[in-house]
Amino acid sequence: MPDTLPLRIDGKDVPAADGATFAVHNPATGDHLFDVAHANAADVDAAVTAAKTAFEDRRWQGMRARDRARVLNRAAAELDHRIDEFARLETLQIGRPLREMRAQLSRLPEWLEYFGAVAHSAEGTVPDFGEGYLNVVHRVPLGVAGLITPWNHPLLITMKKLSAGLAAGNSLVIKPSELGPAVPVALAGLLEEAGVPAGVINVVTGLGPTTGRFLSEHPGLARLDITGGTETGRVVAGNAGRSLIPVTAELGGKAPVIVFDDTEIEQAVAGAMFASFIATGQTCVQGARLLVQRTVYERFVHRFVERTRSLRLGDPLAARTQVGPLVSRAQRDKTAAAVDRAREQGATVLCGGRVPEGAVFDRGWFYEPTVVAGVTPDHELWYDEVFGPVTVVVPFDDEADATAKANDCPFGLAASVWTADAGRALRVTDRLDIGIIWVNDHHRIDPSSPWGGTKDSGIGSENGLDAYRAYTRAKSVIINSSGRPFDWYATAEDLRYS
Repeated sequence: MPDTLPLRIDGKDVPAADGATFAVHNPATGDHLFDVAHANAADVDAAVTAAKTAFEDRRWQGMRARDRARVLNRAAAELDHRIDEFARLETLQIGRPLREMRAQLSRLPEWLEYFGAVAHSAEGTVPDFGEGYLNVVHRVPLGVAGLITPWNHPLLITMKKLSAGLAAGNSLVIKPSELGPAVPVALAGLLEEAGVPAGVINVVTGLGPTTGRFLSEHPGLARLDITGGTETGRVVAGNAGRSLIPVTAELGGKAPVIVFDDTEIEQAVAGAMFASFIATGQTCVQGARLLVQRTVYERFVHRFVERTRSLRLGDPLAARTQVGPLVSRAQRDKTAAAVDRAREQGATVLCGGRVPEGAVFDRGWFYEPTVVAGVTPDHELWYDEVFGPVTVVVPFDDEADATAKANDCPFGLAASVWTADAGRALRVTDRLDIGIIWVNDHHRIDPSSPWGGTKDSGIGSENGLDAYRAYTRAKSVIINSSGRPFDWYATAEDLRYS
């Protein structure tokens, strides 16, 4: 790593135009890791200009789709060789345990391979336009896409957007989170080494209110794709809307985990643990509300609390660590404040709910995994996204009660349903106003499977064929093959022209 992480514009590593930088710290220790170039409006403009030039001269979009696919497959192979390096760097920046980062990043070459295959196999259509005409419809790339990505899954979420956008032939300007910018910058270099031409991928690092705003407001974009908080998404979508730029926004969540009494308790507890505390709860599909059928509620809660208390917090680089720190002091303080307000409003903290004590925790942003009971729709914790290792446990009576409680939320990104009854699973999933639902599992993902939510959880989806199409537009070419003359103004007779 260089002492100062540069911008990547037009295939070159460059400092910010005004020399500005900001610091990235290790959330487990508070230690300074490196400085990062802070892109201003001029830098963002330079990146968009480079991307637009690359698009217009067709250095990437002009390649045959099969040739773009070959480049993406080479990049996938190189990424596979660098998983350990990138996983360690991600852990240092965001504090997620190394064992989790390795597992997550080992899947990412699949996104390049999948979308390369989609591009290679994509076909146009020939609608029936009528006798004497041939209508050929094919999909073409949009132009320059702006990608604004978060800190909680820096490379995964960048990859979900980048792989679809590149495969379709677009040029990109990426604004990674200021808390985890290093690996997205490295990915741009890796892709260029694999054969993506310079200028097609540009990375501008910086803060959201400055660099992120400059990118979201830039009129040179043809598309904007953001993952972040709901309020940020509203602002960014509003900025883009003024320039009529289409937006995909994957935003907040408050995922319910619905446990029915026919589920084997140990398996349901294990699934709920994974849903609640993976990534220290800092994920938009975190199992933030555990809805448990009343007949097994006490048994479930007893075992869940018992196992939560046994989770090992510590150095995220250590193999034995199961839960790392939160990404920043601000995120730790937000988590603690949410739990304190729940206490004040009458909820009961069953375990956790405090900053852990001990030398290993003194310098980092740790918070104990926390389980809260007695939460009702009168509490802020019922609705508000915490984005930390905090989950609530709530009993329900029957299917109707479970689905009503699950849907009582401004978000609709994800949920899981735990039951041995296939018919019940189908009935419940059908009634949930939620975009991603797992049955007897949680937080599973695949590049071919659409990922997006309802309500305040966003607009559009990532992954799958819909994501690829969203990075393209239809071009309809209508050819008059009849050979018949047509002169509307040469006769008084009615002619068919539409």
